[in-house]
Parts: sequence; structure tokens; C-alpha cells
Amino acid sequence: MQRWRGLEAVPTGWGRSVVTVGVFDGVHRGHQKLIGRAVERGRERGLPAVLVTFDPHPAEVVRPGSHPARLTSLPRRADLVAELDVDAFCVLPFTPELARTEPPEFAHEVLVERLHAADVVVGRNFRFGHRAAGDVAELTRLGERFGFGVEGLDLITDDGVTFSSTYVRSCIDAGDVEAAAAALGRPHRVEGVVVHGDRRGHALGFPTANLSTVPYTALPADGVYAGRFAIGERLLPAAVSVGTNPTFSGRVRTVEAYVLDVDEDFYGFEVAVDFVHRLRGQERFADVDALVAQMHRDVARTRELLGV
Repeated sequence: MQRWRGLEAVPTGWGRSVVTVGVFDGVHRGHQKLIGRAVERGRERGLPAVLVTFDPHPAEVVRPGSHPARLTSLPRRADLVAELDVDAFCVLPFTPELARTEPPEFAHEVLVERLHAADVVVGRNFRFGHRAAGDVAELTRLGERFGFGVEGLDLITDDGVTFSSTYVRSCIDAGDVEAAAAALGRPHRVEGVVVHGDRRGHALGFPTANLSTVPYTALPADGVYAGRFAIGERLLPAAVSVGTNPTFSGRVRTVEAYVLDVDEDFYGFEVAVDFVHRLRGQERFADVDALVAQMHRDVARTRELLGV
């Protein structure tokens, strides 16, 4: 899959293509349906499928300080999209200038002049252009004017729930990582670099890898989870704590992973944690002995749930 940042990175002589446009944060099952249809349409027409996304999140530019929790980093988003057989991943820097672009100008400059769209596949709720003035109906009119087809897909629903990035964020915020995984089609993943902590876990017999995450990362509700620790090509079972360590009067919210049956130094490595099951909420224990006893139970439950 080709990866481009900015329209100027589109190769000279790029021919016609099938395009899908959106933020695609999370690349959840609704996104997967949309992307899959664009790829399918491209194969039907013998054309490459191009996914256009934005960075930073448009909300941060339009309403500074309102950036929604990020479900996937941009590199992670690209990797997930690549698994769906997209031919090109195009990131448009979302600037105030782009935010002020009127719908006809966006369609002409992005879809026609640069990507030579033969077809554009979007969700029924797609909005674009200055003040989100453009919708699927407007895009269809512009397609008739500029010579590209438009297909608007209905959103995926399951038991009355519509899958969306907002819905996934709400599940994660509530600690319902199982519901989030059902909408994503995989466990929610948090990425970060392992940094030095206070080494309290090591002293308690449960050395943890402390993740330093980037701003706006969507973290599950405070508590303990059964999950998997990803480093390189390895995916290792882990008991994961999210919270402030109230037993020790902590104030800083952290993500700490106790990797089962592995004695390694992960400091400085870029890693990730997949949240599979919620074990319990955050608790303040009367003393260290009570905390350690609960940690043993958490690890035993993690083994049971993950089958290790």
C-alpha cells in the first residue's frame, strides 16, 4: 500500500481511482464495510482504491481543545487499512485553510484534480466542506458535475446499536472493552513507550511495564483488565492496570502491564496493550498485603480468561 501525506505526494500521472473519505478513527466494523466496498468497486472497475483521511482530527482545528479521544494512532490506522487491501493511504493535513474549503472546491481539488476519482464511496452520514455544509446529496450533485459516481452506504447496526467511533469511545470510557471489541472487530489497543515508574510493582513481586501514551489516547476506565502485550511480533498475556494507584495515594493516571511468565526489560521499547476483558474497577486497599492478594487473584483470572 502506498502512503502519501498531502496531495503533493500523489504521484505524477496518477490515473483514475475509487476513493473513500473520512477520519476512520478506530477502523471499526462500519469503516471496514465502507473501505471494503471501495476496494470491491475498484476491483470491479480495474482501478486502485484510495483512502483519504485527515490529521489532526478535524474537531481539534474547528473547535480547539475538543479533540475526541483517539482510538488509533495514524500509523496504526494505516496498518489496519493496509490489511483491507487498500492501494493508497492519503493523509490530508487538516489546516484552518482546509476547514474553510467549500464543498465544490474540495471535490474539485481533492477528488478530481489530484485523485481523478471515478467513484467515491462514503457513509450516509458523510459531511464535508466549510462548516460541514456538504452531504451525500451535495456530493452526488458534484459528482454529476465533475464526472464521478457516488455511493452512500448505510451504517452498520447490531441489536439496535449503530457502530461509530463515538460509540466505541463511549464503550472504552465505561470500561466495556468487550463491547468495544465487538464494534471494532478486534480488541482495543493502546500504544506507548515503556518508561521507568516508581518500581513499586517490582517490589511487590509484580514488575510492570509502564506505558507513556500520547495525548488524547482513548484509555479504558480505571480498573484491571486481562489483555495482551504486543512487542514486535510477539503477543504476550498480561494483567493490565489503568488508574492512579489509590492504595499509594497516586495522582497520575497510568497504564501498567504485568506480562505473565516473562522476565525481560522492556524499557525504551515501543509496545502496545490489547484490552480483552475487564476484571474489576480500581480499588483502594487497606494495606499492601490485601493489594498483593488481590493481584494474585487478578493474575489467576487473567490466565483463566486468556486460556494460558
